[in-house]
Amino acid sequence: MSLPLITAIITISLALVFYTIGVWSEHKEKKLTLKHLIFFILGLIFDTTGTTIMSSIAGNSDAVHTGLNWHAITGGFAIGLMAFHAIWAIIVLVKKNDKAQINFHKFSLVVWLLWLIPYVSGAIIAMK
Repeated sequence: MSLPLITAIITISLALVFYTIGVWSEHKEKKLTLKHLIFFILGLIFDTTGTTIMSSIAGNSDAVHTGLNWHAITGGFAIGLMAFHAIWAIIVLVKKNDKAQINFHKFSLVVWLLWLIPYVSGAIIAMK
């Protein structure tokens, strides 16, 4: 296994850890805090980094499954959704609005579940 692949696997796995901590601790506490936002942003940074490395590996590969496919589409969508989630978290924290907190709270789990799709599909692809 190459160093870039190991690095990508570690960074994407760290994204899972950070994002999961952020979403589930926010869900448990039922209130968005700066701590949750930091975990969301760390998840986004590590996911983007790992995805960039994986894309570079795929671009340099002779593999048949490179280019635009289900995993690439859902992965790009997930990163965009994570970015939107983090930006919305910043807005909610700045506004300090109870209704916005409730709506954000409901949205967080949906984003996390959708993010899991490319994470799991990537793991499945790697096992083949």
